[in-house]
Amino acid sequence: MHRKLEQSRKLQKRAERLIPGGVNSPVRAFQAVGGDPPFLVRGSGSRVWDADGNEYIDYIGSWGPLILGHAVPKVVEAITAAAKNGMSFGTSTSTEADLAEMVIAAFPSIEKLRFVSSGTEATMSAIRLARAYTKRKYVVKFEGCYHGHADALLVKAGSGIATLGIPGSAGVPEEFAQFTLALPFNNMDAVEHAFSKFKHQIACVIVEPVVGNMGCVPGSGEYLAALRLTTQREKAVLIFDEVMTGFRVAFGGAQELYGIRPDLTTLGKIIGGGLPVGAYCGSSEIMNLVAPLGPMYQAGTLSGNPLAMAAGLATLTHLKEQKDKLYPQLEKLSAELVAGVAAAAKAAGVAICHNRTGSMFTWFFTPGPVTDWTSAAKSDTKAFGRFFHAMLDRGVYLPPSQFEAAFMSSAHTQKDVRETIAAAKQAFGRAAAV
Repeated sequence: MHRKLEQSRKLQKRAERLIPGGVNSPVRAFQAVGGDPPFLVRGSGSRVWDADGNEYIDYIGSWGPLILGHAVPKVVEAITAAAKNGMSFGTSTSTEADLAEMVIAAFPSIEKLRFVSSGTEATMSAIRLARAYTKRKYVVKFEGCYHGHADALLVKAGSGIATLGIPGSAGVPEEFAQFTLALPFNNMDAVEHAFSKFKHQIACVIVEPVVGNMGCVPGSGEYLAALRLTTQREKAVLIFDEVMTGFRVAFGGAQELYGIRPDLTTLGKIIGGGLPVGAYCGSSEIMNLVAPLGPMYQAGTLSGNPLAMAAGLATLTHLKEQKDKLYPQLEKLSAELVAGVAAAAKAAGVAICHNRTGSMFTWFFTPGPVTDWTSAAKSDTKAFGRFFHAMLDRGVYLPPSQFEAAFMSSAHTQKDVRETIAAAKQAFGRAAAV
């Protein structure tokens, strides 16, 4: 299949004169896969169109928030109605509490929350709050888990750090990262060793219960349960980073799926319905330390922005009303898609493995299994790049990195799945070529 690229190439060259790398987030530059990134101009349902008129089945979904698909009429109507009343006020509006009520009702571990404008802000603030609550300094995170681009969290992080092969980030002094302990994921022995070595010094453990930023890598149920028991025993705060998994893998997030209650939760993506939103959430005891009630300061002019609140409220309302039908359908279609592509690889003699939790998934170009960053890093990224472009040429838009999760939306259909599997059958021949 031959795709037209002329307009996207022109737009990329123009952007490169004005913006570092021509992008406002590194993965968009296609450095991990090569080639020309399409400039998208429109989305509807499960499909997107680029500046040259090429049409794609989209499995990025703005990196997760578009669980209902692109340009959902109810969400667009909610945003439009809110915009007619004013874009932003810098003061409180009633929709903030409306959305907060919906989130709190869905997560038994949450009694209060604070809205921010991004997942990075949410995790940064949650860690500050955990340190304020425990009066301790050290933070445990896990290799390959990406919790945003705050300085102390870019130690052995996933997402663009993994995609670009960057060990951390320039501009982060060692002093900023000295209290961050990066441990292997799904390895409880390493956690116990850290708590033994830094007795009564660890403020919190932050974890993506289902990692989405080294590809989709689920935590085992036993591992996550052990994290809960250990942090309780050591009086450290357990933070579930559910920026991706919240309302995605289940209505009540990964903590509903695993039956575990963390002390703090960070949310984003879906609760903004496609607009910039994050939140950090937890018990009243901990959250009451946040200013103006307590000494932990955090603020944001655009926090609780009325457009984002309206989009999130419309999205969560639909999810709540349809959850008994919507989540089983996402499970069914995602399972069919992932298994179908894996079968196509096997038939072509291409060694891959796959991970999936609900509507988050990744095909890794390694025999696997992939359970942590060390095993994920064994993937053949060149083979992935060939597969990615072969799929793109056949009208299927996957994440342009081996180390990013893909997402299904409720707008995807059986026809989309059939077309994607058919494209994969053709693409694996190209991916396997030397």
